[in-house]
Amino acid sequence: MLPKIFIVLLLLAIVTALFSAVFFLVKDPSDASHRRTMRALAWRVGLQVALIIFLIVAFTRGWLQPHGFNEKPAAVTPDR
Repeated sequence: MLPKIFIVLLLLAIVTALFSAVFFLVKDPSDASHRRTMRALAWRVGLQVALIIFLIVAFTRGWLQPHGFNEKPAAVTPDR
């Protein structure tokens, strides 16, 4: 359960960084270098790389188990 919470927190941080970059882009139109916008986007890219690395490690260590979409359970045969 802890890896799933960590994934959700990383996703929320990525979305927060994206919206802060949009906010800085709109708020500081006179700044030609857009330093704060670029910094927020750099954070977003860094968080996405961290999420991908965490997902790879979590799958290889067995912390997350992949499952099929709409998978049917195996049929039970009676013992006769």
